[in-house]
Formats: sequence, structure tokens, C-alpha cells
Amino acid sequence: MRLVPRKLFLTSGIGTHKEKLTSFEMALREAGIAHFNLVRVSSIFPPRCKIIGREEGLALLQPGEIVFAVIAEMSTNEPGRRIASSIGIARPADADKYGYLSEHHSYGQTEQEAGDYAEDLAATMLATTLGIPFDAEKDYNERKEQYGMGGEIVETTSKTVATIAASGGVWTTTISAAILI
Repeated sequence: MRLVPRKLFLTSGIGTHKEKLTSFEMALREAGIAHFNLVRVSSIFPPRCKIIGREEGLALLQPGEIVFAVIAEMSTNEPGRRIASSIGIARPADADKYGYLSEHHSYGQTEQEAGDYAEDLAATMLATTLGIPFDAEKDYNERKEQYGMGGEIVETTSKTVATIAASGGVWTTTISAAILI
């Protein structure tokens, strides 16, 4: 049996609770994916895979289903600490080739910073696979131009969530996920 996902959707959530595990569950609930048996997989964006909206994707799944996912998560119980989770995507121009998903989780980054970083990770992995020359010392925006000039990378995007951890001795968890269907 071959399992090659043909659809993917992105989602994210934040959870807060006195128990770390329950804060993770709350983040899954906000993301709309708590009622699935999630199986974490690595970071390949399948050839010919279509990115669909969250609601469209959720409608294709049923509670209890085993669902493959790329998940980034971050948790803290340190009040006032900024945490972020992001999934980056880099798709090749040739739909018959595979792309990359990246998981990034961090302390201190804003949503924009974490999202850019996740996109950069995915794009760099794809660029090295495709043999696209780039200067690793340049910042992401400059490298993004280099990636695009060859016409090999069609799109990068990310799904990111960042928050400031709650006070009161509770855990705060962020998750971002790519759900493969």
C-alpha cells in the first residue's frame, strides 16, 4: 500500500492550562485537530499535493482517524515569555517534484520572525535539493530573490502562531501543523 497525500491544510492553536499536557490538548482543540490520532511525519511536501483550506480539509476527515501531520510545538510555564511555532513550506515550480515542510519552534521571536525563519528553512532545503546556488550569508529576503531567479521554487509560505505566556503558574503551548490527507 502506497500512501502519498494529495491534499494538505495548515492550522495552528494556542492552549493554556495548569498541566503541560492539557495545554497541548487545548492548543490542538483550537487548531481543530484534537479529535484525530495524529502521527508525526518528517518534512516532505508530496509531489502534486494541493494546499486546501482548513475547513475543507477538516470536512474530509472523521473523529478517531489516523492522520499524518508535520507539527511544530512550543511550551513554557514562564510568565511573559514569548513562544512561537511555525510550519514553513517551499514548493518547487515542477509539481512532479517534491518540496519541503519545516518545523520551527522558538523563544523570543515574533510571529513574523518565526514565519520567515520557517520559510527560509524549507526554501533552503529545497534549494539544496534542486542544486540552486545561493549565498548562505545573505539574509532570507536576499536569498529568496536568488531562489526565485532560477524559476525552480514557485512558492514559500508559512503558518505561524506566537504568543506571550500566561501568568499564574500555568503552561502555555503553541502548535502549528500541516495535516496531510
